[in-house]
Order: sequence, then C-alpha cells, then structure tokens
Amino acid sequence: MENTRYLFKFFYIGSKKYYGSQRQPNHRSIEQILLTALQEKKYINNIKESGFEVASRTDRFVSARGSAFSFISKKEPILMEINSVLPKNLGIWAFSEVPLDFLSRFNAEYRHYKYITPYEKTLMNVKNMKKACNALEGKHDFKNFSKFDKEEEKTIRDLQLATLHINDNFIIFDFKSRAFLRQQIRRMVAKILEIGLEIINLDDFLDLFDSSNTISYRPADPKGLVLWDVCFGSSIQFIIDMKSKERMYKYFSEKEKIHASKTRLFRLLQHNNIS
Repeated sequence: MENTRYLFKFFYIGSKKYYGSQRQPNHRSIEQILLTALQEKKYINNIKESGFEVASRTDRFVSARGSAFSFISKKEPILMEINSVLPKNLGIWAFSEVPLDFLSRFNAEYRHYKYITPYEKTLMNVKNMKKACNALEGKHDFKNFSKFDKEEEKTIRDLQLATLHINDNFIIFDFKSRAFLRQQIRRMVAKILEIGLEIINLDDFLDLFDSSNTISYRPADPKGLVLWDVCFGSSIQFIIDMKSKERMYKYFSEKEKIHASKTRLFRLLQHNNIS
C-alpha cells in the first residue's frame, strides 16, 4: 500500500482564522492545516514528493462540504486518525484509490457551488432573477463577472447550471461548471440580487457579457458561498467513512443550535413589548 495515490473528500467552514484554502506565506490556510496533520500522522514525509494537490481553491470565509484533494500516501488511510489532529471545523469524510498520475484539479468533471442568502419576499423580483440565471447558462465571456487576475488570460467559461430556489426564507443558488474564474460566483450573485431589488434591469445585466467594457463592482459576501461538491464521474468510487461523516454532522448540528439561539435572541431584542 506504500506510495499509493488517494483522493479524499473533505469539508471546512470558512472563518477569519483561515486566509482561504490555498497555502500562502505567513498566513494560516486550509491546505497548510491538512498538510501538517498528514505529516504528523506519517502519511507524508516530503510535501513536494507527495504530489499533494487540492481540486479547488476558495477565498477567505468561503466554506466547503465536498471539496477534494489527493496525494501519494506512505500508508493506507485511516480517516479518523487524520481527523483526530484536525480542528472541528475541518475534516476528511471519504476517500478513493486513484492512479499515480491522477490530478484532482484537472480530472474533475465539474464543480458544484451553492450560495445562500436571506430572501426579502416583499422586495425581490424572483421572476427576473430566474431570467438572469437562465441567461448565465452556456458558454460566455465572464470577464465582467470575475476579479481581474493576471494569471487568468482566458475568461470564457461554460456554465452548465445556474438556478435558484426559495427555502425557509432563504434564496439558494446552484452553479455548476468545469471551472470558475476568481470571484465569478459571488459577482454573478451580486448582480442577480441587484436585478431582484430592481437596482438594474435585465438589459443592464446582459450588457455585462460585453467584455469590451470593464465594469467594476463589489462581489457578494463570501460567507454565503459553499463549495458543495467536486464531481469526478462514475469511474471514481468513494469509500465513505461513517465515523468521519458522523463527526462532520455532529459539528454542523452543534453550530446550528448555537446560531438558532442567537437568531432567536436578536428577534426578541427587536420588540419592546416582550414581558
């Protein structure tokens, strides 16, 4: 089993403690924490030789449920052994053996992101927001829906899915594509919300596909964005570790209870007639 490449599924909750997922000097990141755990538990000796690679990069405060990474391991994975030295808001929950030349970034068929934001029922024109989502699907130049990046010269992407639905007073967006540009989803969401609030109309939105005009604006809050899944197709069969999955769900449940209590508190504080 020594020197076998494995592909892993993992989750993390974006917070101010992490400066995004990608390794960077003098800052704490998701990748660095994973690598430290893998070295501590003797899965990796030399990072460069291990071929460690994460399938998708995310910015600070962005979360993930089904992100993925791969590396050449010195031993067969025991997920709870690795999870035992990871913080509660980060964990591995499934794995699969893959070929030595497998690249988790380039072998992915598509990435699926969700964006969650409160639904202002009396203020938002959902019908027009859905029209904007439909317009985004297909192959377009998304230059005006992304942050300028010198490393990213080509800005044409093929968006397989762009939809939204309402669930418990929240708008949930779904986006699927083989690859996204930097801040693409957050910028698409920002403009769709402007349509919903009638700050811009659909024609203004469609004008953003004209890459000859550069338009600058703020992207939507990163805290609403979740890398929901990285799909590798039916050829990859993940083995789900139930104890690791239970660990993940237990953390989600604990946080849900805490935030539910806070939500109730702030609702009460807005009323003067509570006895």
